[in-house]
Amino acid sequence: MEDLKNVFISPLPDSPYVKPFRFNYTQNGKEKTWDLLEVHDSVAIVVFNVSRKVMIFVKQFRPAIYYNCIHPDDRESKVIDTEKYPASLGIALEMCAGIVDKNKPVEQIAQEEVLEECGYNVSLDQLHKITSYRSGVGVQGSLQTFFYCEVTDDMKTEQGGGVDDEIIDVVEKTIPEIEEMVNSPGPIPSPPSCLFALMWFLHYKADKFRK
Repeated sequence: MEDLKNVFISPLPDSPYVKPFRFNYTQNGKEKTWDLLEVHDSVAIVVFNVSRKVMIFVKQFRPAIYYNCIHPDDRESKVIDTEKYPASLGIALEMCAGIVDKNKPVEQIAQEEVLEECGYNVSLDQLHKITSYRSGVGVQGSLQTFFYCEVTDDMKTEQGGGVDDEIIDVVEKTIPEIEEMVNSPGPIPSPPSCLFALMWFLHYKADKFRK
């Protein structure tokens, strides 16, 4: 995961994942514009292993985090110096998640992501929809649907780690480690949706597993 080479910045061609555009509107009689990104909606799943009382996370390299750790002057370099900027700067700890890019119910997409990323084979009735919310409201406003599921060791039927060219590590954390994480002064290498999910878990679910 941290074997990073040949990093450089280039213009964005047509992309199936991100479509930038300008939104034009008149508000209170004043003409305005706002630059936006069209992206896929997504799902995120809190996976808690009740056999060992640990939360299941995924760890992966996120280019957006890495890019924002590079000084603006150094972004102009032909090739980014990966000794000065090691891959570890861009590694995030997140909930199991995935984009909604298939013509399937979000519950089924969430089920597939839990198997592909974490290795647990969960049934649809074990996935509990908690809520949905808008992410990246400044530039995208896409909808993310948040699920919760409890798993056991014997439900782990695959290695996990993603599919195709994904490089994902499965990470487990205890409830005290989760509490330490959300109380960290930061910067925390996790998106706000992950921290929201963890705080939801600590508020609504954690007490029954503390015994």
